[in-house]
Amino acid sequence: MHPSLRGQNVPPSPIRKLVPFAEDAKKRGVVVHHLNIGQPDVPTPEVFFERVSSYREKVLAYGHSAGLAPLRQGMADYYRKLGFAVADDDVTVTTGGSEAILFAMMAICDPGDEIVCFEPFYTNYNSFAVQAGVTLRPVTCAPEDGYHLPSRERIEAVIGPRTKGIIICSPNNPTGTVLRRDEMQTLVDVAIARELYLVSDEAYREFVYGEIPHTSVLAFPELGSRALLLDSLSKRYSVCGARVGCVVSSDPALQRVFLHLGQARLCSPSLEQHGALGLLSIEGAYFGEMQAEYRRRRDAVMRGLAAIPGAKARTPEGAFYVMAQLPVADSGHFCEWLLREFQHEGETVMLAPGDGFYATPGLGRDEVRIAYVLEVDRLERAMRCLHEGLARYARR
Repeated sequence: MHPSLRGQNVPPSPIRKLVPFAEDAKKRGVVVHHLNIGQPDVPTPEVFFERVSSYREKVLAYGHSAGLAPLRQGMADYYRKLGFAVADDDVTVTTGGSEAILFAMMAICDPGDEIVCFEPFYTNYNSFAVQAGVTLRPVTCAPEDGYHLPSRERIEAVIGPRTKGIIICSPNNPTGTVLRRDEMQTLVDVAIARELYLVSDEAYREFVYGEIPHTSVLAFPELGSRALLLDSLSKRYSVCGARVGCVVSSDPALQRVFLHLGQARLCSPSLEQHGALGLLSIEGAYFGEMQAEYRRRRDAVMRGLAAIPGAKARTPEGAFYVMAQLPVADSGHFCEWLLREFQHEGETVMLAPGDGFYATPGLGRDEVRIAYVLEVDRLERAMRCLHEGLARYARR
């Protein structure tokens, strides 16, 4: 007996596959600085826990498959305050942004259909595409261009008869790139001309550092029902474990599909949705302080990379990740070696190998994704570990 081909084709996560080596390092007494995963250490707002503790129903019951009505309204209000015409029924609550991605792929594609993506991309797009029976058609973005989009001609060159949509992430995981408005306009024009959906993953919309403002897919009314917004509360409010996200569409037919997909898994977590209602009241200073903190963290990582001979990276414009080219032939082996054989003053660093963020075989082998989600002091220590680790790795 063998697992299904689908099961065998789901790739391991470059973010988590080295966890056993990190656990072994910790058992040896080594401090591991986790820069492999986008888990913020910023405290979850207390209002979330207050809302959860205030839950007084005698039964924690199933919720509506499309999400609790007050939360759908609250999330629609959030977008309306940003200037977008979003109705309450346009919002379907999902079990994290991950489910929103999977729902979108399953809703717009039949098995064997294609979605254009831009690599490097969020690694789980690979996994979700396998689960949905979708083929990703990658367009490679260059580090020297800051991973911004290539020409319209290159984008349209990968569109075929089975292409149903284009998926983007801005601010980007894993590169930190924020797409300019003219880049977004190009994608909008292509989607309209080629009759495609434009699926926009905007989980990091609040993490922008001033160089380029964030432009949402909802800012282009000419897209109409071709626009799909994917979102998550996880990073915005540091509630990754709550698993609350959403997909936004004005198309009643897609809304019905999302509802039916939601009915198949019954509902997203009711208690966490109840807690999330409190988060939607947070505005203003919270996001400004958060952006300032992550800017400091970004700058600490960039200073550390600048001090490493042979390392290359473009300064991220948003999110809290940077893709860095390192002077190694196989970043996967190097990342494993850091955990298995290396320590510097009792510490080491855990990174995500870059090849897992590509669909094209062979790309990203000299890259790593660094998540600057720790306090500046710990980031500086982690970058010293990386500096020393690369020097020893070259001499080994």
